[in-house]
Amino acid sequence: MNTTIYMIRHAESPFIFGQERTRKLSLQGETDSKRVTDLIRDENVDLIVSSPYSRAIQTIEGVANAKNIEIKVFEELRERQLKGAYTLPDEEIQRAIKKSFADRDFKLPGGESLRDVQNRAIPVIKGFLNNYKGKTILIGTHGGVMTIMMNYFCDEYGYEFWKNTSKPDIYKLVFSGEGLQFVERLWA
Repeated sequence: MNTTIYMIRHAESPFIFGQERTRKLSLQGETDSKRVTDLIRDENVDLIVSSPYSRAIQTIEGVANAKNIEIKVFEELRERQLKGAYTLPDEEIQRAIKKSFADRDFKLPGGESLRDVQNRAIPVIKGFLNNYKGKTILIGTHGGVMTIMMNYFCDEYGYEFWKNTSKPDIYKLVFSGEGLQFVERLWA
């Protein structure tokens, strides 16, 4: 009996320093979230969950409304805290992310390591896999935490995978028990 998880990375959202939790989708993000709804509309979905961040919730709200399913928010599914309350140049962020996939315990000051994120998020995912066997779960998520969760089940999902994801993006993961059987990208 297979369990399906749809990981839906949030649509485009303009970066605003200090507003990680509350920033909304851009106009393009709103348009793309409607396409997400269209792509998932005909899929059978039993549970819809999300990161607490507004952009993740907004991206999947259309699906939840179309299916009349309440979005359950899980703090453990929030995006990775890469660093403390300071900015870094993009190239330093890229290097830190790449290094974190090679060294699961590496973290910048005030940030979370890959292992830290897995330790908070994977028990939630395993709970879904055990409590919703044979069902379909949709998760509103972020690129970093999505890649880190997928990496737990299969090492091929690392820095290069993360770097090549889009906003939004949709991945269908099929599990047998807690074993990942295959992954299919639905966003094109």
